[in-house]
Amino acid sequence: MRAFATVLAILACFLSLATATAQEWTRFRGPNGTGVSEAKTIPDSWTEKDCNWVAKLPGIGHSSPVVWKDKIFLLSADGKTAMRHVLCLSTVDGKIVWQKDYPGVPHHLHARSSFASCTPCVDESQVYFAWSDPQHTYFKAFDHAGNEKWSLDLGAWVSQHGFGQSPIVYNDMVIITCSQENSKQAGVPEPTESFVLAVDKATGKKRWRKDCKIDTASYSVPTVRKNENGADELVMASTGEGLFGVDPATGNTNWSQKVFKMRTISCPQVVSGLIFGTTGSGGGGNTVVALRPGPEPEVVYEVTKEAPYVPTPVALGNLMFLWSDKGIVTCINADDGSKVWQKRIGGVGNSGSPIRVADKVICVDEAGVVVVIAASAEFKELAKIDLKEECRSTPAVSDGRMYIRTISKLYSVGGAEKASE
Repeated sequence: MRAFATVLAILACFLSLATATAQEWTRFRGPNGTGVSEAKTIPDSWTEKDCNWVAKLPGIGHSSPVVWKDKIFLLSADGKTAMRHVLCLSTVDGKIVWQKDYPGVPHHLHARSSFASCTPCVDESQVYFAWSDPQHTYFKAFDHAGNEKWSLDLGAWVSQHGFGQSPIVYNDMVIITCSQENSKQAGVPEPTESFVLAVDKATGKKRWRKDCKIDTASYSVPTVRKNENGADELVMASTGEGLFGVDPATGNTNWSQKVFKMRTISCPQVVSGLIFGTTGSGGGGNTVVALRPGPEPEVVYEVTKEAPYVPTPVALGNLMFLWSDKGIVTCINADDGSKVWQKRIGGVGNSGSPIRVADKVICVDEAGVVVVIAASAEFKELAKIDLKEECRSTPAVSDGRMYIRTISKLYSVGGAEKASE
């Protein structure tokens, strides 16, 4: 009997490991935007010689990779002409499986932006990309073989920083937020619109559209939670609307709380029953807001000291790791916001977001230095790996491998074979 129990335990362990390593990375920051993988096959430290492969990409960009089985998808662009490169690469060797090029119109961008700053999303049959120029916002679907299935033009895009909206797949829909600046403030003659759009992922036909307040352009990507009634709810963040919950079937607002005074970029996180969002600016005033959602949402607490603005937090249980734009990491207890520890990592600052891979938190700074720390209540730096090229992307983990995109390269690290050596 004991031997049988042991066999069952071993089998459960293998099944757990298989589930963790086979996980697809389908959107910005992976499963539901949490930035979490339980893969055990990513080493604490490595060099370029240890990589499975390093691929040179056409063009440059900050679009993070997404992965479905043996295919990696990301967006790149020519930094001068704004030609977009829609890319599919092999997870096996990093070679380009297919590439689609679309002419663009050069226009003003923030110094930290690019013509390819949007992360695609992917499902079992299609992959979805978005990009814009001042007169057009393109939203396209391709099958996994690279055939364009549908294409939408969502109209003009107005923002001094450029476009950066990343779509998500929800059931049989694909959803994108388009939060723009006020046209008068931007000096644009045509009126602008801010909205959330859900389309049928097979056809591109509109399911619903939610009009939003126009304020400053926000780049937050939605996440999904189970609300108090056990129903799915899209959780979104923008300066104009604050934190708000939306019925994914209709686009109707379930609740909202205007909690932000500045721009929002990070993806909302649901930890310890609270919803976390960040707000800030390049000049400071960054804040993490912890909100208790519901028909009458309330702010439970705020973190203002060394809070992140662009990077999205990541969690392990009720430990939340706040990786600030200036390279200061704060671990808090998400239940009440109390500080567990705080440490200056250094470096040149961060525009990408941290991810948690099992018991490690990994983040790449703007100079391309990969920082690995322990995901624990005690600070411990495990490694720093210098990729020697600018990086403003967020890593992806799928099938036991981690993929890191610098502006012009894609790295593959880890895997079962590497871990067993």
